[in-house]
Amino acid sequence: MTDEIALDFNHAFRMADVLVADGQIAGGVMADLQKIDVILGGMSDGDSADRWTWDALSTDEGWGQARRLARRVLVAELGEWQQPLPKITVIQ
Repeated sequence: MTDEIALDFNHAFRMADVLVADGQIAGGVMADLQKIDVILGGMSDGDSADRWTWDALSTDEGWGQARRLARRVLVAELGEWQQPLPKITVIQ
């Protein structure tokens, strides 16, 4: 399941430039989205299988950094963190 989180992020991140150009997300969040991409990419080397376990989601520092950055993106886009998560539509 953890790899699905990264794959979903990767699919969405590839569309981020278009979403910025269309005014659907602010360009100011791109730096944080790029950092998340780098973090997840760095966790994908051959010696990192333990970082992709269910338990690692709550204990691994890489996942913690990605969560903090994702929270910052959501706050920048939606305002207060107390709002519900946005509806996400995935087109395959």
